[in-house]
Amino acid sequence: MDSSEGAAAQAASETYRELIEIGIALSAERDPARLRERILLEAKKITRADAGTLYLKNKGRELTFQIVRNDTLGLALGGTSGAAIDLPPVPLSHPDGRPNLNNVASYCANTGEIVNIPDAYTHTDDLDFSGTEAFDRRLGYRSQSFLNVPLKNHAGFVIGVLQLINARDDAGRVVAFDDALLPVVSALASQAAVSIDNRNLIEELQVLLDAFVALIAQAIDTKSPYTGGHCQRVPVLTEMLVRAACQAEEGPFAGFDLTEAEWYELRVASWLHDCGKVVTPEHIVDKATKLEAIYDRIHEVRMRFEVLKRDAEIAMLKGLLAGGDAQALKQAYETQVAELDEEFAFVGACNVGGEFMAPDKVARLHKIAERTWTRTLSNRIGISYAESKRREAIPERPLPVEEKLLEDRYDHVSSREGLRLSAPGNPWGFTMKAPEREFNLGEVYNLSIGRGTLTEEDRYKINEHMAQTIVMLESLPWPRHLRRVPEYAGGHHEKMDGTGYPRGLKGEQMSVPARVMAIADIFEALTAADRPYKRPKTLSESIRIMRMMVKDRHIDGDLFRLFIDSGVYLDYARQFLTPEQIDEVDLLGV
Repeated sequence: MDSSEGAAAQAASETYRELIEIGIALSAERDPARLRERILLEAKKITRADAGTLYLKNKGRELTFQIVRNDTLGLALGGTSGAAIDLPPVPLSHPDGRPNLNNVASYCANTGEIVNIPDAYTHTDDLDFSGTEAFDRRLGYRSQSFLNVPLKNHAGFVIGVLQLINARDDAGRVVAFDDALLPVVSALASQAAVSIDNRNLIEELQVLLDAFVALIAQAIDTKSPYTGGHCQRVPVLTEMLVRAACQAEEGPFAGFDLTEAEWYELRVASWLHDCGKVVTPEHIVDKATKLEAIYDRIHEVRMRFEVLKRDAEIAMLKGLLAGGDAQALKQAYETQVAELDEEFAFVGACNVGGEFMAPDKVARLHKIAERTWTRTLSNRIGISYAESKRREAIPERPLPVEEKLLEDRYDHVSSREGLRLSAPGNPWGFTMKAPEREFNLGEVYNLSIGRGTLTEEDRYKINEHMAQTIVMLESLPWPRHLRRVPEYAGGHHEKMDGTGYPRGLKGEQMSVPARVMAIADIFEALTAADRPYKRPKTLSESIRIMRMMVKDRHIDGDLFRLFIDSGVYLDYARQFLTPEQIDEVDLLGV
């Protein structure tokens, strides 16, 4: 082998070594703009081109400029230059639908062929270089040699075009692009296409994941007017407080910080923190009165009182027909009707659940329940199969039948079938104790609820949403950078003293983001103005309640102080609270 052959072999070896290094670098580049810029610059270097452009297809209809470089003109547009590209896209087809084979870049994209033109000004094919000539006249440039290489992905589809202009020889003169370099440039273009396609796919998948996560949160908020925009506001407040922790220069959070990937992990967790609510029965989430199920059963009770009032009137009229004392009969009727009206008013007040059900009230409720009314129609006609099966547990009594005014009937109760989430040793580590019954619609049982409108069974079903959230999220194959999403999302009902749910974790067992989300969830719930069942609390009321929660070791005291000292509570209030809610807060006790 002579010296010239040896030099050529050495040059070829060096070129392929560079190509391998470029491939490795392209695979490692995460920034899409830097990736595209690197592709163009490496192609210019290999071919010794003075200028170049990288185009990418846009929805299969046009080629859009991504990177433009021209060394002679000192032109750098797109990429990391910070300069926008104010050039119209190149259409891939004519208005009549015919492929655009006149522009050299669109020809390359449509045919998938490499186009190597020694001199655009003397080229005689159908390609139109009038735009190039106009560009040259305007800037005093001479675009002579062109090399257009299609960027084909792993499936062979053209996703863009790499256009190189004015190759130069050792003396700096513009020459045609060397055909011997085409295999190298083609290999670079293939690597570039795969890298761009992979990066695009990653971006598209992330956009899809973001949209899907937002869709779930929106669906949960839309499912019930009682949750309003909760799933959309909690992420905002969570990020505000975590950012304050990252910015802390002293105190317990001085060394705390999140990487870009960890910030994204937190956002996903925040948006999904209540995803388990999709399986919570809507009639329990929306239970505004004690007797409410699919509908408010107070209307059934009202009709029974109406029947008793009609019975009293009928008894009076029958007495009159039988020659009884009209005055005494009327007096007895009016007394009984007044008593029924007052008793129904009491039952109605119990149903609203606005006041504590003291023992004397419960005792009176039981006494009212002992009244009887007469049913003459079968309660097994026109009912669902499921209800029919429940009623079959006891034979039907002969009609007419006397029934209590308020009852806890056997068919009101559904036994729990399998514990699963609450079973001892369950695989998720849940410590929630499940009630014996799945649900209990008993009328006296529900009307006797001490505070609020929820029974023990209702409250467990609502609290179970947290366990369902963890089960759902832990069942997903999260990539490495999102593996803490279940932990972040699943801890916002735990308490610092270990009395929370569903795992009974203590503060030291929870991450900072999980403890932040607990504060965000509580503050949003207290101040939300779109809950139909309660008025929104003011800032001072909310801070006072949360201060007590810190004292009881329910929420993190250090984070709560940061919440106040950083002004996050007030920044959030100005964005989401009504002006009437933003009052003066006593910060001395915080």
